[in-house]
Amino acid sequence: MQQQRRQPELVEGNLPVFVFPTELIFYADDQSTHKQVLTLYNPYEFALKFKVLCTAPNKYVVVDAAGAVKPQCCVDIVIRHRDVRPCHYGIIDKFRLQVSEQSQRKALGKKEVIAVLLSSSKEQQHKEEEEKRIKDHLAETVFFEQNSFQQESRAASSGPSLLTVFLGIVCVAALMLPSLGDAESLVPVYLHLSVNQKLVAAYVLVLRTCTERYGAFLGLLPRWGEAHR
Repeated sequence: MQQQRRQPELVEGNLPVFVFPTELIFYADDQSTHKQVLTLYNPYEFALKFKVLCTAPNKYVVVDAAGAVKPQCCVDIVIRHRDVRPCHYGIIDKFRLQVSEQSQRKALGKKEVIAVLLSSSKEQQHKEEEEKRIKDHLAETVFFEQNSFQQESRAASSGPSLLTVFLGIVCVAALMLPSLGDAESLVPVYLHLSVNQKLVAAYVLVLRTCTERYGAFLGLLPRWGEAHR
């Protein structure tokens, strides 16, 4: 009865194979990593035979490259890297674990595990930490709208400053005061201004007016550019 229940699954030839880990990383500067262990699990109610194949068998030593796993048990497969040279850094090799039922030769399932040799564990750790730092930084970054230029333009075109207004009033008042030698004026003599003083006031007033108009013109330039895009 038990054989009949599992027979359809065995015939398909796609039996799931459970292996951990699925990636073997060897570090040239760390001898403790030159020996790795693969664990093959058998969650089924029947025993499995297994065989380990490799794309680069000369670079590795596989202890117990073939064997059996009892039902609902696991087995450890020891893999040693025996050719730690710089010419092999970064090259990806593959191991294939192939399983079958003990009474059959046909492979019921397979699982591939990649293996790679790196130069330094510190270099890999630094790379992972840097990638994590960049990801954390991007996750915490907050972006704002770029509108500082428009705010400055509005502030410049909102109107003249108090100092400019006060200076304009003083210049206008100076021009309205009587000149020296004007005896018929009711204004005290000490407020009478010379011709040169009035010329200075007039010059400052004209300069203030031109500066204000020029600033307003500059404030309109961004708007004119946006309107003609």
